[in-house]
Amino acid sequence: MSLPESESHVLGEDEEGEEEEEEEEEEKEEEVEVMKEMRSLAQRMSEGPVSLRVHDVVIKGNAKTKESLIEAEVLDIFRSVSSMQDLVQAAEIANAKLQRLDIFESVSIMLDAGPSELPDTANVVIEVVEVKNLLSGDVGVFTRPGDSKAWTLELSLKLKNLFGFGDIWDASGVYGWNQTTELSTGISLPRFKSLSTPISARISLLKQDLLKLSSYKEHLMGLSVGLISTRYHDLAYNLTWRTLKDPSRMASKSIRRNLGHSLLSSLKYTFKFDRRDSHLRPTSGYAFMSTSQIGGIGDSKFLRFVRQEFDFRGAFSLGCCNTALNFGAAAGIIFPWGRGSMSSSSPISDRFHIGGQSSVVCGLEGPMSLLGFKLRGLGPTDTRRLLSKDPREEDRNSSQERDFLGGDFAVTSFADLSFDLPLKFLRESGIHGHTFVCAGNLVKLSNNEYKRFSFQDFFSSFRSSVGAGIVIPTKIFRVEINYCYILKQLQHDNAKTGIQFNFSSPS
Repeated sequence: MSLPESESHVLGEDEEGEEEEEEEEEEKEEEVEVMKEMRSLAQRMSEGPVSLRVHDVVIKGNAKTKESLIEAEVLDIFRSVSSMQDLVQAAEIANAKLQRLDIFESVSIMLDAGPSELPDTANVVIEVVEVKNLLSGDVGVFTRPGDSKAWTLELSLKLKNLFGFGDIWDASGVYGWNQTTELSTGISLPRFKSLSTPISARISLLKQDLLKLSSYKEHLMGLSVGLISTRYHDLAYNLTWRTLKDPSRMASKSIRRNLGHSLLSSLKYTFKFDRRDSHLRPTSGYAFMSTSQIGGIGDSKFLRFVRQEFDFRGAFSLGCCNTALNFGAAAGIIFPWGRGSMSSSSPISDRFHIGGQSSVVCGLEGPMSLLGFKLRGLGPTDTRRLLSKDPREEDRNSSQERDFLGGDFAVTSFADLSFDLPLKFLRESGIHGHTFVCAGNLVKLSNNEYKRFSFQDFFSSFRSSVGAGIVIPTKIFRVEINYCYILKQLQHDNAKTGIQFNFSSPS
């Protein structure tokens, strides 16, 4: 006997409903079991280390990137895991390392249970999303650090992961309306064969016009190879062909001694860390940089010198109205080496030059910034040659302009007090006020000038300035509108009391 169609349809619906209810109940039971396991695991982890090791690392999503590159970045991290706590921490470190390669849009790391026959094991599943557009570019108009009037047009192109080795190819160009033109191209690799640190190479061409400041134009063609690059350490080799010219024929004797061609072969080591809570407006922490450079590697005809600089910055909050005190000091020294070195002159392009419109707070740049003083606005100078039909007038120096020569030993220091402004919309925008005091000096030591050096004279001739202003932080740079008052300057210094605009990169 068969059931009517309507009754069989109702029975079918009832059976489907029962199956759905059973599936929902099974899913709820599974969720409950998972929650119990999670609570149990969390309780065990809170009580102490949970023994665990990694059985396998599975990589997904790397259509172009070589699997060996990802493995080289993360395998050693996961092999050292001995507990669940270690595994969670290792996953965070591995994620950060893969993100730093700058070839993935996203990286996700999931932890899964290992094979049932191998208790206390886990599998790590790494899923990456590669960048879709390998080619990217930027264009912008900026000011050169230290000189707000030197506007530059900057273009850059970057090609990421072309061959799947995490290789990044880039080309850039800088055109300065006032002083600088630069072209460069380079490649960087996160790993090269057995080397565990990144390696990079760069070729660059640079033209710099310093006629107004020091009566010469500089042309550079160089090769730079990054040998070691880690979180705190950088080691690079530089080979540079340098040409200094004086088309005005007005350079001083000190500048004329440096004109012509020279070759620089040098190693440069930088140790740097920055533990401040912000680069644009630090309120706590400290930062330090040490840079050592030795020139003259390979041949006695190359430029020979040793250059060392230090820079320390600190910040702490005063606990009221978001007020913080920033302070710092920087020092640098350069001297030639080799037979008869101290009676010779150090290369003018590698000396220290103080002044300009860069912020005293942001980057670690060495002894460079002194607010209120123009770019290359203080230090040793020499009288420019006077071109005249009458040879007797060439020695009249009273009204002649002077070339700034830079120094072999430089020291700068500053203190900066930042505070919130009373208007709410300014506080919400990060715009704040600050007051500052800064001081610095530089002298010549080469050409036997070190024999006449004394610390008493050096510190007594310190230049100094004070001021106050408004700081406008942006994502790209820090803008300062300051009123600077010159406390002390010497006869030939180029400094001025008044309003000064500063543009500084936070890097």
